[in-house]
Amino acid sequence: MRNHFCAHPLWEVSRDLSRVAGGSQKAETVITNAKLVNVCTREILPDISVAISKGRIALVGDAAHCIGPDTQVIDAQGQYIAPGFLDGHIHVESSMLSVGEYARAVVPHGTVGIYMDPHEICNVLGLEGVKCMMEDAEGTPLKAMLTTPSCVPAVPGFEDTGSFIGPKEVAETMDWDCCVGLGEMMNFPGILSTADHAHDIVDETLKADKIVTGHYSMPETGPGLNAYIASGVRCCHESTRAEDALAKMRLGMYAMLREGSAWHDLHEVAKSITEHEVDSRFACLISDDTHPHTLISQGHLDHIVRRALEEGIDPLTAIQMVTINTAQCFQMDHELGSIAPGKCADIVFFTDLSKIDITRVMIDGKVVAEDGKMTVEIKPYQYPDWATHSVHLKEAVTAESFRIPCEGERAKVRVIEVIPARVGDYARVAEVPVVDGSLASDLEQDVLKAVVFERHHETGTKGVGFVKGFGIRKGALASTVAHDAHNLLVVGTNDEDMALAANTLRECGGGMCAVADGKVLGVVPLPIAGLMNALPVEEMSATVEKLEESWKEMGCTMPSPFMTMALIPLACLPELRLTNRGLVDCTKFCFTDLIVEE
Repeated sequence: MRNHFCAHPLWEVSRDLSRVAGGSQKAETVITNAKLVNVCTREILPDISVAISKGRIALVGDAAHCIGPDTQVIDAQGQYIAPGFLDGHIHVESSMLSVGEYARAVVPHGTVGIYMDPHEICNVLGLEGVKCMMEDAEGTPLKAMLTTPSCVPAVPGFEDTGSFIGPKEVAETMDWDCCVGLGEMMNFPGILSTADHAHDIVDETLKADKIVTGHYSMPETGPGLNAYIASGVRCCHESTRAEDALAKMRLGMYAMLREGSAWHDLHEVAKSITEHEVDSRFACLISDDTHPHTLISQGHLDHIVRRALEEGIDPLTAIQMVTINTAQCFQMDHELGSIAPGKCADIVFFTDLSKIDITRVMIDGKVVAEDGKMTVEIKPYQYPDWATHSVHLKEAVTAESFRIPCEGERAKVRVIEVIPARVGDYARVAEVPVVDGSLASDLEQDVLKAVVFERHHETGTKGVGFVKGFGIRKGALASTVAHDAHNLLVVGTNDEDMALAANTLRECGGGMCAVADGKVLGVVPLPIAGLMNALPVEEMSATVEKLEESWKEMGCTMPSPFMTMALIPLACLPELRLTNRGLVDCTKFCFTDLIVEE
């Protein structure tokens, strides 16, 4: 695959690199006195020097003959050096940050490249929104590699989005320099049923000789998984059990082991490595979704590597899982993922192999961060007005908007039970009260009313249901971050507070908020597509933390509850989901009734 993410293409500077390695031309930069984490051979090599020129590595070993009077010498003073970290699957929008602010947050933690799937903004604003994010990325040193959103909508026919992506749109993006493949193919039912729409999208990617990334969330590892992989899908980040990840690796699929702010899968999926004597080359560590508070307080891939160590994965293997394994997954290991001659000079420094405490980061041979801070400027990017006005409801939201008419005193209803720190849910049945001719929440059972309003085309459609597991004792919660269509989702104990929460977001252009007793307890404005804010990461972290405190005040104790709430409408995940079109049985992939008939 042609790499457009280095300072210079190799063919342009190959003679310079050969001259530097041979000593007839002096290096621009030489790192000395380093302990090399060699991910090619999985070993530590002491007292290593690295000669760098034109943004690439010319020599690894003894580089004394590469040093001239103008060479910058960086004494590593015995620190470890490793290839820069690569996140193989990430939605930047889930950080609620602009790409520029996201880069400022993650690069000092050793992240030099991300394979980003901006399907969140694409669901709202289409490919024009994707272009905005890629333009934003151009002002940063971070290597932001696009995997084109494949499922807009996520599962056709079950929700209304702001845009649509088909084979024609995918084919268009395959010619973009920033594009390296296809974003997660969540429509695995379409792949398994050999539907033309899903396969045509995959085929356009394969014709371009680029990588198809996956999303196979079913606990089935036989014919279905084989069929999914056979279609051309190369990797999957949806394993929640060790046996899922192991089965994928055994079939030659890259198992991306996830540890995000809300999805804590690593404890289980790490066992696919630690409890089996298998080669780990098909395992990667990824974040998927990370909140700003996590980035500020814990880090990014450095944090996930540390989590891997806690789960018993040895340091060298864990580092391979964020470097060479990821590069190989995307067929870019000839350029990225190792410290070797000819490769891009993307290098991280740290002092302790058990702590992965990043002290310095180099991208294309330039120091871009030291001691947790960027050393280069991030160019500001101004999102256009049309990208910051994306909440379009057909009519005013009132308490009456949340009424679910029903006769009698009580009724049996289908309930979505969320699982803390996991992406799946359970389909349950509960009996709830009927108050003044309308179904109501039941706090004793922790069953709350939920409504999803279409917010892109003013269609006026809405889906109604009930959720369980948040522990809320009062108030309401609302969010325009509601995967993947990102319609307006409201969950609450009473209709009045639910209306206040919805209108609060309508007025600020989207975001997340919590209200109780007629008062707004906390709000995170996200004016960019209703998903992001251009404020500095520190300010966003503080704002999100205040909102999470509001959750706790209302009775919720789960980690990153808004991330869990945001998955309630995602109809490609089992078992039961709610979209603006209604309740979806995600095991049979059909709509189902809210009220369970006797």
